[in-house]
Amino acid sequence: MPALLAATALTTLAALASPSLAAEPLAPIRLNQVGVLESAGKLAVLPDASTSPLAWTLENKDGRLVAKGQTRVVGPDAASGESLHQIDFSAAPAGYGYRLKVGQRTSRPFAVDAHPYARLKRDALAFFYQNRSGIAIEARFGDDPKLARPAAHAPDRATCFNGQDQRGQVWAGCGYELNASKGWYDAGDHGKYVVNGGIAVWTLVNYHERLSALGRKADFADGSQRIPEAGNGVSDLLDEARWELEFLLRMQVPQGTAMDLPIGKQGQGQLALTPVDASGMAHQKLTDAYWTGVPTAPHEDPAQRYLFHPTTGATLNLAAVAAQCARVWKDVDPAFSARCLKTARSAFDAARRNPEIYAHSQFNGGGGYGDGELSDELFWAAAELWATTGEAAYGEVVRASPHMPAAGKPAEAPGWGSTSTLGVVSLALSDKVPAQVRDAARAGLEAAADRYAAEGLQAGYRLPDAGTRYVWGSNGVVMNRAMVLGLAYDFTGKPAYRQAAADAMDYVLGRNPLDQSYVTGWGARPMKHPHHRFWVGKGKYPAPPPGVISGGPNNTAFSDEVAKKMQGKCAAQTCWTDSIDAFTQNEVAINWNAPFFWVAAFLDEGR
Repeated sequence: MPALLAATALTTLAALASPSLAAEPLAPIRLNQVGVLESAGKLAVLPDASTSPLAWTLENKDGRLVAKGQTRVVGPDAASGESLHQIDFSAAPAGYGYRLKVGQRTSRPFAVDAHPYARLKRDALAFFYQNRSGIAIEARFGDDPKLARPAAHAPDRATCFNGQDQRGQVWAGCGYELNASKGWYDAGDHGKYVVNGGIAVWTLVNYHERLSALGRKADFADGSQRIPEAGNGVSDLLDEARWELEFLLRMQVPQGTAMDLPIGKQGQGQLALTPVDASGMAHQKLTDAYWTGVPTAPHEDPAQRYLFHPTTGATLNLAAVAAQCARVWKDVDPAFSARCLKTARSAFDAARRNPEIYAHSQFNGGGGYGDGELSDELFWAAAELWATTGEAAYGEVVRASPHMPAAGKPAEAPGWGSTSTLGVVSLALSDKVPAQVRDAARAGLEAAADRYAAEGLQAGYRLPDAGTRYVWGSNGVVMNRAMVLGLAYDFTGKPAYRQAAADAMDYVLGRNPLDQSYVTGWGARPMKHPHHRFWVGKGKYPAPPPGVISGGPNNTAFSDEVAKKMQGKCAAQTCWTDSIDAFTQNEVAINWNAPFFWVAAFLDEGR
């Protein structure tokens, strides 16, 4: 290609795939609005009630015919509430300015590109810098000067909540104060949570560890991201993860601390509190005493902040991510690695000593993250410690767990309340555990991938979920399934797994019944109004940065005022509104952006 033509092509492709400045009307043909991945199958979806195949054509930027064919009739699709046709144009080569046509209906121009996510993956990771607590966010590290803000909650010192909760339960507080500075704000509020922070930081660190375990070149080298630590000789991905890890390590109860805590499952009434040795446990969260209004920038937060009672779930989260930290930072920062391992061991011992202290959510100012089943967290923590130390005692806990991998036993997509698969992944990558355990872990991931890939072939919009139950954070569920598919592809090389992961990305970037890119700044119709106290987009408050994924459609919870008006009136994949008030549908959170980052980076690696 002549140099001038090549430069023009690159400029046009960048314009098509770069962050969008203005939304467009609904398009009749639905496809990925950022760019179609050259190295995967290429699919568009057409809502149409016809029961017979329809002729389609693909034209290039000059209007020349590139491909043609007949649609595949899907028919009625319960998840979208539409009758659908699929257009498979997988034979299309790399290029830009393509248009699909079916009769008088024409798609937007789009690109087929080898690396449509090269910049997107960096925006997805930058989300975490923009949500840092305890540091000034500088204009030079973002695209919009209005994103800059002074340091907030610096330091973030707090003592334990004391007084009555919303049910009238009296909590005595504690005789100490922790400096739990750093960390990421969890979602649209200014709270910081050990449970949700655990899976989010694990996902970022796992992406780095996975590349190392598979003998691949590490991505996100020092200086590749716009963060203050650039130039320190350490991977920018690990620098970002460490900001959260430093907070998590500081949430541990001091040695020699006795507390009155609720033991066992006690329901919604008054709790029976029992004196226990809480040494080494982790506080569930650090949040405001009440919900602040929207908008409120972090440095404008007027509320008193408290530590909330330690729980077994938070303690096992801390043990797990600290163990992962110990092995990943062993050669990067031996002193930090040793600190992480010491914390992991003490937290694990504390959780074994206090195995049934559950979270209670009757507190104002923060989410509960309550979890009544902790066997998965115990398995995860033991698996991480086994993968780090190789010590038989941790292996015994893993082998005795109902979550122990076995032939024909599929893993499940992880979530903050179902973390066993995180342990399965670490076992699958470990050289410290017996080969048969590692092989069983990989087989479990492969069995899960088989299921998700099969569901994708059944789904009208070809995402790896054929169901009609879309929970709070459904896009996070889709991305976590895609992460499992990516890991299974790593271990087997089966193209169907990578294809299903690519299909998941196509769904969140526009191939869906709302013709919606659920990601800020990317696509013709990007999400613009997340539920977030700072990214409001009015007056002195900035619009959200690019690369932030919305929680997505939710047909299981209609508790906000926007969602209430939709109940009973929307199909599963259409129960969504781009509104700052729709917190059940359009909230953003660290545990959703983490797998979104992971999948974007995985797909950008190529085959």
